[in-house]
Amino acid sequence: MINGIPKIDMPKNEPILSYAPGTKEREELKKKLGELLRKKINIPCVIGGRNVRTGSLGYCRIPHDHNHVIGVYHKARRREVEAAINAAAKAKPEWSRMPWEARAAIFLRAADLLAGEFRMTLNAATMLCQSKTALQAEIDSACELIDFFRFNVYFMKQILEQQPESSAGMWNMLESRPLDGFVFAVTPFNFTSIAGNLPTAPAIMGNTVVWKPASSAVYSAHYIMRLLKAAGLPNGVINMVPGPGSQVGDPALRHPDLAGVHFTGSTAVFQGMWELIGTNIRNYGCYPRIVGETGGKDFIFAHPSADIPSLVTAIVRGAFEYQGQKCSAASRAYIPRSIWPKVQKKLLAQIDTIKMGDIMDFGNFMSAVIDRATYENIKGYINYAKRSKYAKIIAGGRCSDRVGYFIEPTVILTRRPDFRTIREEIFGPVITIYVYRDNQLEKTLDLCNTASPYALTGAIFSEDRSAVVEMTRALRDVAGNFYINDKPTGAVVGQQPFGGSRASGTNDKAGSLLNMIRWTSPRTVKETFCPPTDYRYPFMLDE
Repeated sequence: MINGIPKIDMPKNEPILSYAPGTKEREELKKKLGELLRKKINIPCVIGGRNVRTGSLGYCRIPHDHNHVIGVYHKARRREVEAAINAAAKAKPEWSRMPWEARAAIFLRAADLLAGEFRMTLNAATMLCQSKTALQAEIDSACELIDFFRFNVYFMKQILEQQPESSAGMWNMLESRPLDGFVFAVTPFNFTSIAGNLPTAPAIMGNTVVWKPASSAVYSAHYIMRLLKAAGLPNGVINMVPGPGSQVGDPALRHPDLAGVHFTGSTAVFQGMWELIGTNIRNYGCYPRIVGETGGKDFIFAHPSADIPSLVTAIVRGAFEYQGQKCSAASRAYIPRSIWPKVQKKLLAQIDTIKMGDIMDFGNFMSAVIDRATYENIKGYINYAKRSKYAKIIAGGRCSDRVGYFIEPTVILTRRPDFRTIREEIFGPVITIYVYRDNQLEKTLDLCNTASPYALTGAIFSEDRSAVVEMTRALRDVAGNFYINDKPTGAVVGQQPFGGSRASGTNDKAGSLLNMIRWTSPRTVKETFCPPTDYRYPFMLDE
């Protein structure tokens, strides 16, 4: 490339467009939404740069209008997965030897393309395919993915610059090589930015990737592949193979060239993948790196000194934005008895103003959940609460799948701190509230810590600094991302590296150097300028 070291400064986060009435972006987005709604696209697997159509079709349905199909996609089978692994192996020698700044240029260009001509396309695709509002799509499929591209390039440079000390007469270097094989990226439906980050983060570090997007988000994944192609990504570096886990996941995970897994999804699926890898550990050419972000049962914990309007807004936004389909969404809250009457009054008043419906109506705060299976699962939890003598529903609780998969923002009040909806991940617009006695703060903090196996996000609210210190200390291990006087959602790349431990994942912190370094296999290089020419040491000389 060039005989020089390009300067890459710490990026600035991509500004969020408002889409307010009268803005240019609002007009452009509505135009793009109309354009995509009028056509039905055919989405192939992408293997070695070739479009592969298998004839085994899946359907891209609009969740808020489930009879409207905006695309069909071709499901990969075992032979397509094998072809994708071979394509990744074929592309790897050239890709891994490509100068780091050349790889950087591709993803920096992808960021600029997404900030420009691709912005409305990917936002509109995410809104239609995943039922996100304009703002939720803008934050996700535009800003966060742009940030991932730019910051991950910056983190790569930081990793390359980390070099050991050298003594006199020698030169020590650390080379950051890609892993020994291919990386298998498995991405969820709920964030287009995660779908774009999981395959590209390893690729930036010189790896080649087999990518399985969520079946309910293949539509937006298709446009990510088009973006990467436009940015100049070579064929075979990232190979997209949508399809069922038995046909895609199983052969990829059993393959002897598996070098790593980059996963976001359910805890049960991740544990099954880990178990399969462990069972097959003797068959691999290396020890696969396993990086995963899984479930959450995220909390809001209020102190009696909490500012009530801020607390209520955090509950509403934290629990109900994007229909609660965020691994970081607030799904349990602990409120002191002394402030509960005021909190309840304001909370019910705010929820009463929420509009829910088609994302084409920009006045809606919520839309539909992703698919029928999700709808039935969430509905089951709501019905369980309705039947229980230990809980009551104080807001929402109604569901309808007549047009789309709509579930009202629902608040469950329970008198049991171990109630099922306090413990289990629901992944929908449902929050359970437990009201505690003011004089039982310490005990209730312990209940919060032990109620759930997850440890992803959490938030506390207090105007008392001593209480903030006490609560922060007590809840140290229950959240990988911890918020003080803010909702537990909305982590920003480069600002709040994201991830949790326990049943929430490996806590490798997407959006930071900590994640990027997992995709390297370092080689230490020592060069001696004037090597010795005699085996004998000075201590061996005669007196």
